[in-house]
Amino acid sequence: MLSQIARSARSGLALNTKGPIRLAKHIRPFATVEGNTPRVQPTPSRRKATPKSHDRATFTIRDGPIFSGKSFGAASNISGEAVFTTSLVGYPESLTDPSYRGQILVFTQPLIGNYGIPSATRDEYGLFRYFESPNLQAAGVVVADVAEQYSHWTAVKSLGEWCAEEGVPAVSGVDTRAIVTYLREQGSSLARITIGEEYDADQDEAFVDPEQINLVRKVSTKAPFHVSSATGDYHVAVIDCGVKENILRSLVSRGASVTAFPYDYPIHKVAHHFDGVFISNGPGDPTHCQDTVYHLRRLMESSQIPVMGICLGHQLLALAAGARTIKLKYGNRAHNIPALDRTTGRCHITSQNHGYAVDSSTLPSEWKEYFVNLNDHSNEGLIHQSRPIFGTQFHPEAKGGPMDSAYLFDMYLENVSRYHKSQAIFQPERENRPSPLLVDLLSKERVGVVPTTGMENLLRMGGAGQETAKAASAA
Repeated sequence: MLSQIARSARSGLALNTKGPIRLAKHIRPFATVEGNTPRVQPTPSRRKATPKSHDRATFTIRDGPIFSGKSFGAASNISGEAVFTTSLVGYPESLTDPSYRGQILVFTQPLIGNYGIPSATRDEYGLFRYFESPNLQAAGVVVADVAEQYSHWTAVKSLGEWCAEEGVPAVSGVDTRAIVTYLREQGSSLARITIGEEYDADQDEAFVDPEQINLVRKVSTKAPFHVSSATGDYHVAVIDCGVKENILRSLVSRGASVTAFPYDYPIHKVAHHFDGVFISNGPGDPTHCQDTVYHLRRLMESSQIPVMGICLGHQLLALAAGARTIKLKYGNRAHNIPALDRTTGRCHITSQNHGYAVDSSTLPSEWKEYFVNLNDHSNEGLIHQSRPIFGTQFHPEAKGGPMDSAYLFDMYLENVSRYHKSQAIFQPERENRPSPLLVDLLSKERVGVVPTTGMENLLRMGGAGQETAKAASAA
């Protein structure tokens, strides 16, 4: 199987995962609505950069209020799901988080951009030091006030310049308090940003719902890639649903080399080559990822390998276990959300970014709730009663902080270490360290991920917007 991985990497094509185990057509019944080698950055096709616009800008919520402000990003019209974050800092990390793909991010912090945007420098592992992915992922940005003049020793450009370069529209001068009040009362809503144009009610049909699109397919690598660790002997398989750079860093810095696979790769077929399996964060509705759920279920049936999931990975783990997921009214996106560890009684302040959650009442008897949100009492984690498998809805690796729960990576690596040692006893000839040839053949960066939301400029298409969205969903 590793030779198959290598052949795929040489060809630059996605691995063929079709076969008798692949589900031909999926119905999505689960979701309900509740009121040390250098890594070379690829050059995929980019969203079209535009000069920074200072035109009139309109932020329109479908069937809701209209807000007029001023553009400070790209001169581009977009549509997406409007969500809000109460994070005070970390906007470069948030905006490059693949979990925000297809969403218009509204910041409640009154002033955004005062410390600018840092450079795309890389660390000793070849990972981005200040970003969570190579490109800006959010569809649009909405703030009350933007700092055109920035000041920070790492900054190389302003937030507006960055948005323009990435082709992302941004709006300032709007009442974000009123926007957030509306979203909290009505729930996350479809919205659009229009630059330099008056609002036209006849164009309401151009609103695009990113939840109807398999966004994970758009942010996941199309072929395996590898990140080496020089400090340990472990080898972890990551299911890339939109993995953040700091998740990879949290693993390799603890001594685990990482090979990341496409989200729908049949991981159960190659798990015996690894010491652990990790399921990453990602955007959108988890029930779009039926292949991933099926493969995880097969993995847990056929292997005792340690497994950890974060955010979307946690939800996929729950679906594979037989639980259900729900869509929250407006989700949780912040750096200061309290989560209670049900096993110790301790509370941790956590970073979160999700619109879906696991319905803990549907967990099978061999699973138990691990963490619970102390604000809305939604599920924040699950853990198997007897096996080294667990997941968290929050982000213990949060680059913008807090780091209260980073110990969960240590806990996962302890599980990986025990499994590695047990396999060495029963299979002394087993060698899980990636071969130098495989490391050379595999890419060191995500493969074939195009930095576009799939929602850009749909407003210009008028009534064709919905058909385009359907086509994007099928792509």
